[in-house]
Amino acid sequence: MVDAFSANVFHLAQQDGSRLRVHCRMETQEAESKFWDRIGVRGKSRKKQGRHSDVVYDDTPHSRRMVTMEDLYQADMVDDADKLRTIMDPENEYAKAMSMALGRDMDEIVIEGLLGNAFGGKKGTQVIALPDTQKVVAFVAGELTGSLLNIPTLRAVRKKAKQSEAMGKNEKWIFTYAAQQADDLLGTTEVTSADFNTVRALVNGETDTFMGFMFVSTELLPFNDAAIVYESATGKIDAGGDATLAAGEGRRCIAFKPNSAVLCALGKEVNGRVTELPGKHYSNQVYASLTMGSTRMEEVQVIEVLCKEV
Repeated sequence: MVDAFSANVFHLAQQDGSRLRVHCRMETQEAESKFWDRIGVRGKSRKKQGRHSDVVYDDTPHSRRMVTMEDLYQADMVDDADKLRTIMDPENEYAKAMSMALGRDMDEIVIEGLLGNAFGGKKGTQVIALPDTQKVVAFVAGELTGSLLNIPTLRAVRKKAKQSEAMGKNEKWIFTYAAQQADDLLGTTEVTSADFNTVRALVNGETDTFMGFMFVSTELLPFNDAAIVYESATGKIDAGGDATLAAGEGRRCIAFKPNSAVLCALGKEVNGRVTELPGKHYSNQVYASLTMGSTRMEEVQVIEVLCKEV
């Protein structure tokens, strides 16, 4: 087990921790399940009927979303004999690897909260799916089997966010995408395009914002598990559409409003410890854990963007 050439530990390529947590509304939660209240949109104001007229009261709409937390952990053991046969003590590096893995788990919980079913109602029994009206398939008129991420699709997503009043003036949304979409976005802009230099800077990492979106890259985004029928001219999902994105060919990118669209509840932060185990000849157990859950707080603050990737 001794490497005569190097005593250094080399961690293989991987996403180092969470990239989406910083863009979530973070809360602390003690119970396994907890309800988070929402206040809805009030109707039009009433006109005063005259001097000394009675006041008419209208109830402010209330609703709630439920968060159920999950307990996750990583564990490994380091035998004293291992330490004797190696140059380095692996415990710290094991803990580091576990922390990175739990950070990725955090992002997967956030992604599931954004794309999956939310649960509401008095007892959390109401299932709220992200509706098709909040989904866009990357589109190019005439392409009938799915398209790559492109500028017209980003414009359509931005327009949808604006129309729902979920994107305010000078406000930036988060756009999560994978490396393939970054490359596709660069490939769809011509050198003569006014957008080309900005997109090139985005792909090169010189900037992370474009067209009202802050771009966050992660390879954890899932693919569609069923075929999707849509309109090739608009990207709108429609059973009567003229185009179809086959199952497993669409990367499910997400545009969402930061610090508002998704609520992440932490029961316990990433917690690591190293403990001697007498029953294992006093070998050290390296252990790390996390307790967390998430939910989508409002559908119009989330837009799923399906981009062809095969």
